[in-house]
Amino acid sequence: MTSAALLAEAVRTAAGPLLVLTGAGISLASGIPTFRGRDPGAVWASNLMARATLEHFQRDPVDSWAWYRQRHAGVVAAEPNAAHRALVTLEQWQAARGARMRLVTQNIDLLHEAAGSRSVIKVHGSIDRARCADPRCPAAESTVPTSTLDFAAFEARPDAGTVPRCPACGDLMRPHVLWFDEHYGSHPDYCWSEVLDTCDTMRLAIAIGTSFSVGVTDLISSAARQRGVPLFIVDPQAPSIDGRHVVGIREPAEDLLPRVCALLGAA
Repeated sequence: MTSAALLAEAVRTAAGPLLVLTGAGISLASGIPTFRGRDPGAVWASNLMARATLEHFQRDPVDSWAWYRQRHAGVVAAEPNAAHRALVTLEQWQAARGARMRLVTQNIDLLHEAAGSRSVIKVHGSIDRARCADPRCPAAESTVPTSTLDFAAFEARPDAGTVPRCPACGDLMRPHVLWFDEHYGSHPDYCWSEVLDTCDTMRLAIAIGTSFSVGVTDLISSAARQRGVPLFIVDPQAPSIDGRHVVGIREPAEDLLPRVCALLGAA
């Protein structure tokens, strides 16, 4: 049985909700570099990981915002690839048979939404949103579109005086992203409780393009193991596992997932 047939059969026979977890690898084919991957543009490879921290923002908000503004331009220009579109098809196929699918993504890009996914939980935030940097500010519980902030002065003269500020308290605005030295409970928009609820009900888990190096991947893989839920890992560097509950598929998601949808009759 081919890997696509194996995954399609697992989806078809899963008697309950499907959880799909995506990481940076699913967006690589859209031109967005990963963090820990082997691609030349990976942030880890370029030794810039320290910039994606709250500590760095507090020390140098100008450099932090300049970096995210640069990344924002590349992310906005990207388009969904075949893997993103296949997940939309799979979500619709699940709904048509009265089953649920929840899509949990570690990505801060906009590609799942652009493709048409409706059940996205963005546990690491979103690059198109911003919020007040002072957690004591009442406005910090919500977010605003980054496009509503005035960056004209900042881009003309990047310094501490031109970083956009919160209209409610006057503190700095920050990107609405979960940095590496923060925790999932630091903002309600990260929807950690929804992930926990999904783990409690899932009957099949599919992890796509993730290095399993953050808290949400630990949670989902542990929950799948404890509950005996099959876990498929789709990634060209997936571990060579073919066991009762964990199956590694070393294929690009943009090649595999459309074939899975075709086998399900969902393409």
